[in-house]
Amino acid sequence: MAYLIWNFPKFILTFGWANNAITSTYVPAGALEYLSALIVAVSLVMGVRTVRTTSIEQDSETRWDDISLFMGRVAMMLVMLLVSVMFYEVVLRYVFEKPTLWANELSLWIAGFIFLLAGLYAMQQRSHIRIYLLYDIMPRWAQKLSDTVSVALIWAFTVSMIWGGYNEARAKFLRWETFGTAFDPPIPATMKPTVLLIILLVSIQALVNLIEDWNKAPEHHLPVDEAEIEELKHEIADRAKDPAKGA
Repeated sequence: MAYLIWNFPKFILTFGWANNAITSTYVPAGALEYLSALIVAVSLVMGVRTVRTTSIEQDSETRWDDISLFMGRVAMMLVMLLVSVMFYEVVLRYVFEKPTLWANELSLWIAGFIFLLAGLYAMQQRSHIRIYLLYDIMPRWAQKLSDTVSVALIWAFTVSMIWGGYNEARAKFLRWETFGTAFDPPIPATMKPTVLLIILLVSIQALVNLIEDWNKAPEHHLPVDEAEIEELKHEIADRAKDPAKGA
């Protein structure tokens, strides 16, 4: 995926969308670029089809849930990559006194993708910030009305963002705008369109959640996080099976 993103201007040139800057810098996509695109596409399809929830996660009820879950797994792997890049930079900077020119920008780039993909995952898991003080005391019809209004507001925000940001995102993408540093990664060219895409995916996931939860029994929330309770239950059960862990 990293190779595909870094060399994507070759596809822009191949499709005839390139400006003069791309034309003078890149050549059309070759066999290696098409092979990487195929591998990424197959990996995404297989990942979505094979992703499974853990015991403390919200169940997947639709294929769209699988997409969000898989994107969450990608975000988790990117966290490990981000930590590795930062650790590498710290060692080179403070042990060998030879800092890199790319670690800071690469960390920002990866962190941006983590933030966006984690938002999609949080929406699927219903783990985003919500205030339950009034919601829990409402009758079920009022809860449904509140959920509908919330989803409508999310979609209004999404439409506004795409309406106002599409032209800028398209322009940054087609001219492959870079960060302007020594490493010069295409952060503007990739992050601006990704923001709009993920916002759209989050909105679709919110609508899917509304449909899935419509006929479910009303929820009642405790002052502590339910996920923490489930994790504690599993920890207690594991210690009961293996007393040595408790020691």
